[in-house]
Amino acid sequence: MALGMGLSHDLLYTFVLFGLAIFLMLAYGVKVVLRGKAQFERVEKEGGSFLLGKGLMQMAYWGLQPIGDFLIFLGLTPNAISSLSLVFGIVTCVALGFGHFGSAGFFATISSLMDSLDGMVARKTGVASDSGEVLDAAIDRYVEFSFIAGLIVYYHEIPWLVCLCLFAILGCFMVSYSTAKAEALGVTPPRGMMRRTERGLYLTLGAILSPISIQSFETNAHYTSKGLYPIEIGYPMVFALFMVAVFSNYSAVQRLSAIANEIKIKKK
Repeated sequence: MALGMGLSHDLLYTFVLFGLAIFLMLAYGVKVVLRGKAQFERVEKEGGSFLLGKGLMQMAYWGLQPIGDFLIFLGLTPNAISSLSLVFGIVTCVALGFGHFGSAGFFATISSLMDSLDGMVARKTGVASDSGEVLDAAIDRYVEFSFIAGLIVYYHEIPWLVCLCLFAILGCFMVSYSTAKAEALGVTPPRGMMRRTERGLYLTLGAILSPISIQSFETNAHYTSKGLYPIEIGYPMVFALFMVAVFSNYSAVQRLSAIANEIKIKKK
């Protein structure tokens, strides 16, 4: 990551996102005091996990409502919103490839918001369809791949980080595969952990927090395949990658095992 102006921009993006998060929490806190907690059927259906609580999901979904209404007012279709998610996902990839973690976290946040809003707009406008879900699922995979691909480009001189990125990609795709396989076999997929929303949250948080870590205590000297190489790795980003790599692969194995057992029970 370039020092100076580049880093200050990344820190600015980080502080903007923190400010928005604090504003959302304060607004939701007032809502809870005056009218009680928000409840949405979709969140209740999906449920939470110990890595991402249902209460946090309800708050986020509540915060998305006015944005969804605004997009409907603008006349944006769900497919257009999905396309915006892909566009910002690609921009995130480019930012990560150059090591601009704060910028990447900002654009990844927008991409994730668009990913959540396309379905919300489709349901509110009564145009939800199977073809739309197929497009949304495909774009999710491309966006997720783009995020980690950008990190691989940036970390290309550090083999163990490249391996960690590849392991994370494997876990991401295997969790999605286990869900698709369960649905194809007529089996209810286990909820498990490290689903799409959780993975996106951890990776985005890793990017958002990295400029603070780099500015505060990281050194830009790391041993690579070519010796000592000046690069800020972003410790929060690496920690997020580790969490996704380990827990997504663990979850995928757990889910596939549960699916196999349920199929055996059905055949008896």
